[in-house]
Amino acid sequence: MLPRIAFLLILFLWTCTTAAAATAESWLLVTDRWGNREYQALELQRDGGKLTGTLGGDALQGHRDGNRLHFRVTGSDGAHYDFDGRRRGDSVEGQADYPDPNDATRRVQHTFTARRLPERTAGGPRLHVFEPRDYANEFSPHRQPVLTIWPGDTVRTSTLDSGGIDAHGVTRALFGNPQTGPFYVAGAVPGDTLVVHLRRLRTNRDWADSLDALVARAQSTALAAQTRELGKPVRWTLDRERGVAYPTHADGALAGFEVPLRPMLGGLAVAPGFGAAPQSTGDTGRNGGNMDFNAVVEGATIYLPVSQPGALLYLGDGHAAQGDGETSQYALETSLDVEFEVGLVHGTAINLPRVESAQQLFVLGQAGSLDEALRSATAGLIQWLQQDYGLDVSTAAQVLGSSAQYRVANLAGRSVGLVAGIDKSLLQRLRRSDASKP
Repeated sequence: MLPRIAFLLILFLWTCTTAAAATAESWLLVTDRWGNREYQALELQRDGGKLTGTLGGDALQGHRDGNRLHFRVTGSDGAHYDFDGRRRGDSVEGQADYPDPNDATRRVQHTFTARRLPERTAGGPRLHVFEPRDYANEFSPHRQPVLTIWPGDTVRTSTLDSGGIDAHGVTRALFGNPQTGPFYVAGAVPGDTLVVHLRRLRTNRDWADSLDALVARAQSTALAAQTRELGKPVRWTLDRERGVAYPTHADGALAGFEVPLRPMLGGLAVAPGFGAAPQSTGDTGRNGGNMDFNAVVEGATIYLPVSQPGALLYLGDGHAAQGDGETSQYALETSLDVEFEVGLVHGTAINLPRVESAQQLFVLGQAGSLDEALRSATAGLIQWLQQDYGLDVSTAAQVLGSSAQYRVANLAGRSVGLVAGIDKSLLQRLRRSDASKP
């Protein structure tokens, strides 16, 4: 048996560790700044009545007296922000005292709320089965998360097609690429990179819809004169057993035409940052969106820049197959069963969405013109080579000049998407940074 003094020492240390863990809490704090909601990750540790921790990464100190909380946050610029609130269970309401951004001699008052985030259950990464009940038509930071998940967790869920129709042919949401989500990824903060591993993408019905159309960007003047009658709906049959799709009523020259099923997500995004408006699910940005890039398939890994606490991941707009550019305006629009795993790269910011397959690295540039999208994608791929492989601009330019590949991702939206890619086999002799791995 242990001597009594050793036993008491172990008991004391165990008690201290347990008490310390019990006082560590994660919150989401929302400050109403003249009608604009700012979301920040709040980490609190309590030692008796003393409070320490961080808000948005900045250090805080304060105290708690019963259900009253007061703490001061000191920003990286030396400015201080005071918060006084009353706690009721897992929520807090109160007043925040901020410096006036336009007058250094004045202070302004803002209301704030906070909600405590759930704690991770013991036992490591989990599989979550989530059945959506409503859907989003915006990539927004203001929508209540449907589920909190942690890095390493896997989610099994489903999406609608772009018209809002589910696996049973029932309209469940407004057209325009309604999305499943958002999923709150615990621990994700602005400046991180969210990693989404698409473990499984499968069609869950036997048909898809498309058009006999050509997007205007793909038409010459002469061709435009021949396409005036186009734009009619086309129903496709999805033969899941054979793994092919074909136009259901094809005849004549098109009889016997079929394409392989290659399910993909047209929509994948995180919420835009503070000061940016919620983004339509028909649009794209540096946070992702309606990218319609046909390499976002089962087995791919997608990297997205985090701009809000929890990242707030959305996904939807299932396609059974799609050619480069989505030139018919619609791909083979259908609903999907989805399984994905999330990871985080802390403290590494990226400028644009990235996609990694078993063979290639891709960066998606999205802009109002293909010229601008080309510039954006090229800069994004160079950033990837700099961050993960230690290249400078000169050596990255040599790699791209010898090996870069460009693909048109999307011509059907208000913006266009162009992808810069490179074969991973060419980079095998370059040392990949450990910081790039989730």
